[in-house]
Amino acid sequence: MKDVLAGVDLGGTTITVAFSDMDGHLLFDECVATEAHNGPDNVIQRIGKLLQELALSKSSNIKAVGVGAPGLIDVESGVTKFLPNLPGQWRDVPLAAKLTEFVRCPVKVVNDARAATLGELKFGHGKVFSNATLAFFTLGTGVGGGVAVDGKLRLGPLGAAGELGHQTIVQNGLKCGCGNRGCLETLASGPAIAAEGIRLMKSGLAPNLYEKLGGNADRVSVAEMMAVYENDTAIQDAILAAANYIGIAAANVVAILHPDLIVFGGGVAEIGKPLIDTVSQVIVDRVGMFPADNVQVKKSMLGVKAGAMGAIGLAMNTIGHVTI
Repeated sequence: MKDVLAGVDLGGTTITVAFSDMDGHLLFDECVATEAHNGPDNVIQRIGKLLQELALSKSSNIKAVGVGAPGLIDVESGVTKFLPNLPGQWRDVPLAAKLTEFVRCPVKVVNDARAATLGELKFGHGKVFSNATLAFFTLGTGVGGGVAVDGKLRLGPLGAAGELGHQTIVQNGLKCGCGNRGCLETLASGPAIAAEGIRLMKSGLAPNLYEKLGGNADRVSVAEMMAVYENDTAIQDAILAAANYIGIAAANVVAILHPDLIVFGGGVAEIGKPLIDTVSQVIVDRVGMFPADNVQVKKSMLGVKAGAMGAIGLAMNTIGHVTI
């Protein structure tokens, strides 16, 4: 039996479980459907049984488990306080304790965006810096994030530090799910960008998008918008407007932290060069108190594996192999 660490990325639709050796080198990962509609106990049981089955099939002994979960977590106790995108919102569910019953080893839980930040810090772009300070934006159905200062993940007293998607960008803007108005999430999440694509298509301002999708608004997504990016100028404007809002948010972070780098993960990060170039320029234009052109802006090196790898980093921390 070989000793391993396990990372769990708990999402609304899928659960990713990854195993690594004791030094954090990825051995394999596997995804299953979350089936969140069946409630917390069922989901936790699915995770626990999957961990048991994988350990048995790989002749492995799990020494610690890290979990990234989508919402507010009591990091000390491993109790979920509010997971807004899962049915029932998982209020006061002892996730760590329940998983421990299956794996019989330490289990630690943090917010999934903070886990992805840790993954990028320890296994991605952060590896090239000594004691890196970085900000990680998760750009997807929502906009989340995390910050690491001098090589350490900043969690705060509730594990909620780094909610980069819920900084106000437009005063008295659209109502956000968090209760605030004008959050970055209302302007630059996947659904927010797609909503503008739908408006443009239905207004006759995006003829190539209309032709590509047969006028079916249900098929509009950021990926489909990028497929006609070069040919529909209104779509270009919409993408660049969202990138500009993200740039303003990133410039705010730079002014506060002066990080070594800003990293983007999630589906919207697949915009690629238009996003990176726009954000880089907005940072230079808006940060006037010090030179900011040395702040690197990059797409995540880990991609969809950032969350699971961050959960492995969390497991490494649990047994004292890394500091977060």
